[in-house]
Formats: sequence, structure tokens, C-alpha cells
Amino acid sequence: MKWKLRSLYKAFSRKKVVDTTEKSTLARVLSTIDLTALGIGSTLGVGVYVLAGSVAKTIAGPAVIISFAIAAIASMFAGLCYAEFGARVPRAGSGYIYSYVTMGEFVAFLMGWTLILEYVIGSASVVRGLSKYVDTLFDDSMKKFFESAMPINVDTLSSYPDFFSLAVTLLFSAALAFGAKESSMVNNIFTLVNLCVVLFVIIAGSLKADINNWNTKPNCTETDCKLGEGGFMPFGISGIIKGAATCFYGFIGFDCVATTGEEAKNPQRSIPVAIVVSLTIVFFAYLGVSVVLTTVLPYYEQNVDAPFPHMFNVIGWEWARWFVTVGAISGLCASLLGSMFPLPRIIYAMASDGLVFKWMGNISSRFQTPIMGTLCAGLLTGILATIFELTPLINMMSICTLLTYTIVASCVLILRYEESEAYEKKGDHNPRTFIFIAKQLVKANKLNHSTKLTAQIVTALVCCYVILCICTAVLLSMYITEIVAGKVTFVVLLVILIVALVSTLFFIYFQPVSDKKLTFSVPLVPFLPGVSILIDIYLMMTLDQDTWIRFAVWMVIGLGVYFFYGMWHSHIRQKKSTGNKEKDVVFSRTT
Repeated sequence: MKWKLRSLYKAFSRKKVVDTTEKSTLARVLSTIDLTALGIGSTLGVGVYVLAGSVAKTIAGPAVIISFAIAAIASMFAGLCYAEFGARVPRAGSGYIYSYVTMGEFVAFLMGWTLILEYVIGSASVVRGLSKYVDTLFDDSMKKFFESAMPINVDTLSSYPDFFSLAVTLLFSAALAFGAKESSMVNNIFTLVNLCVVLFVIIAGSLKADINNWNTKPNCTETDCKLGEGGFMPFGISGIIKGAATCFYGFIGFDCVATTGEEAKNPQRSIPVAIVVSLTIVFFAYLGVSVVLTTVLPYYEQNVDAPFPHMFNVIGWEWARWFVTVGAISGLCASLLGSMFPLPRIIYAMASDGLVFKWMGNISSRFQTPIMGTLCAGLLTGILATIFELTPLINMMSICTLLTYTIVASCVLILRYEESEAYEKKGDHNPRTFIFIAKQLVKANKLNHSTKLTAQIVTALVCCYVILCICTAVLLSMYITEIVAGKVTFVVLLVILIVALVSTLFFIYFQPVSDKKLTFSVPLVPFLPGVSILIDIYLMMTLDQDTWIRFAVWMVIGLGVYFFYGMWHSHIRQKKSTGNKEKDVVFSRTT
């Protein structure tokens, strides 16, 4: 029994060694501008046309500006973690490769499996949103026709098969299969149109802006004031925080840039620059439209479904709504390309490592793209978009994205304190006594290089920190009302958890860092990745129970794939088996 557990642990902890000099079978054709456009396009979708108005009216009021700033900072923290890994491990696969290098094979498979679901659901939700937007322009004629001809009477599914979504998905899949450069050119056009329309909205709306609209108050009774108390923060600080949690989802999508490690011309430089620049541009776009919306009209007069057409109708510029329509469709198309682009790269990376079926990672000799993975991913995405409604798709995407952000930030912490090459050559002779380890927590041993022991200490501390974050997030999500009311029991418990979190980060900070030189590194380690982990876990805990159940079902299916196929066909396992056989042959010949 003990032998089996040891063998299972060895299989789970098998780590991938990335050879950055190895030549990729994918074509290196993407420039920094291409990657930046990909990041903007995948992030700045239809949310910029809807999110600001809906959050302003129902959650935060004009203080939606602060909500977007908080969400942008949180997203930038996660983006910097991705940027470091993109420079450290310039390979296709994004967070999957990152966790394979640091955490081991089992965590890497779970990461890759989660990413597959994230990008499939993300693509399906975007194309479904595109279908709804186009259908609205034609008075829902498509919906009415299919509901009468082919109705679906299942509660959890769509009321009709959306063949428009299926056709668009397959069309975009074919476009992606033709080549990364060609598809990136199309994405650049969509993104440019989208940015131009957003800029038009900001400039045109600013001509009618009135800062006094930040001080107006809605009509409300003594017992009913659903639209807040008026002013800049009508829903208070809690509204700003809740708004930030909602606005955070408007920045999801930039991580697709990290999947292009084998197709970027200069990944060590391009990936960090593209992530930071794209997030910065997206933030200023959200900031601009938020200011315009809440100064042209009072926050309580916003239209939550179509704020910009409503704004232009109120000021008498009905012709401007067509610019918004063009921008929304372009934004959705860019988001769809950005969501579909990384998915075949994840499948390609996992298939190359033997964790999923090998044929899914085959590269087209003509187009130099993972054509089978692209077409399979497109077919799966199209089927989901055809039969599912939009809301459950969006909720599933959120939990997958936040989990991957958490794992990547944890990997950054572990890798930054890995064993130094200078000390590795000397060997690790640090005693494993309680006193030595306790002194090392506060840097009393005065070690100049990170060692195997200090790396193990950091790994244990990161695990403890994640557990503390989960406890803190559960407390905040379940008992926030009691904490705000000042109930002693919950406040004291929160203070204890915060002290433990800060202490853990300082214990990590006191450990010697690795001497490995990086072209880009996350600043303020371990505090910046630590804050990112806490925010991501808290946002995960705010999701509903049904989303967690669906996610658990997907992960159970993934565990079946790993235990019955991936664990036995892993290339690392096969290499070790081949190496052992060769050693046996050499030994038999010498004897």
C-alpha cells in the first residue's frame, strides 16, 4: 500500500523541464502589436457596451469609476504573474505549462483541463451573445422561427437550437486553422474598429457631459430606495466593492496572450509588454465610457441592457446608435477570435505531453497550426453555443478563469524562491531540525542562497497561505453583514485571519530568492501575487452553488481521462521507462 502511494505521488509530481532552445513546430509570426491587439480584442468585448451602465445603475452609481479602477488593479496583478511566466516559459499552453514546470503533472493536467473548459465556455458565451445581438437588430426573427420550427423544452437548455452560433463558430474555427498570422490580421481589424467606436462614444458623449449629474438624487420613498441615495456613492463603500467584483469579469481574456509563446517572434519581450499594454488600454476604455455615461445622464436613468443607444436617444443623436452597433459587433467578433485562439494551443500542448489523445495535437504542415485541435475545439464550442443559454455559460467561465489566476500566482511565488543554481552544485546540507526551520522563517540563519530546504519552506508556506485565503474568503462571503455591523466574534476572527495572512507573506519574504535571471519579473514579490490570490479566491467564493456543481462534474470527467489515459501515456513517464530499459541493457552487456 505504501509503495503504491509513493508511486502515485511520483506520478503526480513529475515536472516538465522546458528546453527554451528547442525549435517549435508552430510558426513564429506574431509581433508585439499582434499580441497586444489579441489581448485587447479578447478582453474589450461587448462588456464595454453594457457593463458600465448596468453596474452604475444597480450597484455602484457614478463610483463605478472606482470599481473599475479596483478591478483593473486586481487584473493587473494577475496579468503581471502571467507576464513573468510568459517570459520564463515561452511555450504554448499558458498556465498549463507554468504549473507543469512548478507544481507537477497532476496539477498541470487539472490546470489544462480547467483552461479547456474556460476557453470553450468563453467562446460559446461570446458567440451566443453575438447571435442575440444580431437577432435583436432584426426583431428576434431568428429566435421566433426556430422556436416555432424546432423548440427545445428542457429547463437547463436553450429554447431553440441556435444554428447561427454554430455556423459562426465553425467559420471562425476554419479561419483560425488557416494560420496564426492571417487570423491575427482579422483580429487586428476588428479590434481597431472596436477601439475607434469606443473613442467616438467618449468624445461625442463628453460634448454633452455635465459633472452635476454626479450629485443628483433619485425619487424614492422612506421605505423603498432601490436606486440608492444619490450622489457619487449612492450605494456606499459596499456598492463600490460589489461593483469591483462585477467589473473584474470585464477584464477577463488577457491570458490568451500567454498561450502564444511558440508563435510570438520574441516571446520573452512581447508577452509581458502585450499583457501590460492591453490591460492598460482596456482600463482607460472602461474609465472613459463610465465617466461619459454617468455625466451625460444620472446613474439611475441608465439603460442596463443598451446604455449607449439609450444615451444617444436621450440627447437626440439617434444616428449615433449605428456606430455603437458596428462597434459592438466588431468587439464581439474580436472577443470570439481571442477566446477561440488559445484553446487549440492548450490541446496541442497537452497532446504533445501525452496527457490527452495524441492525434489532437497534430500540426498542419501547410498552415503550421494545430488543425485537428482547432476544428475539434470549434465543433465542441459550436455545440454548446447551439443548445445552452448565455447566463450559465458566463458563470462557468468565471470560476475557471479565477482558478487559473490563483494557480499561476501561486506558481510565481514557488518559482521565485526555487533552489539556486549556485547552491544546487554544492548540495543541500541544511539540517531539518525544528529550531533551524523556525530560525529560517525569520531569516536568522543568514543564508545567502536559496536552498532545497528554503524552497520546501516556501512551498509549504504558499499552501498555508492559500488555505488561509480560502478561510478568509468564506468568512467574508458568508458573514459580511455581521462584520460590517461590528459583531465582535466575526470581527476578531477576521483580524486573526488577516494577521496570519500578512505573517505568512512576511515569512515568505524573509526567504532567499533564486538567482535565476529573468527578462521580466513581477515586482513586490510575495505581496503582489499574494494579494492577487486572495482577490481571486474571494471572487470564486461569491459564485453560486450550481456553478460549483457543474465545475465539479467537469473535473470528475477530467480525473477519469487522466487516470485511465494521461497518467500512463505521459511523455515524461515514457522517457523514464525508456531510460531505465537502456540502463538495464547496458548493465546486462557489462555483466
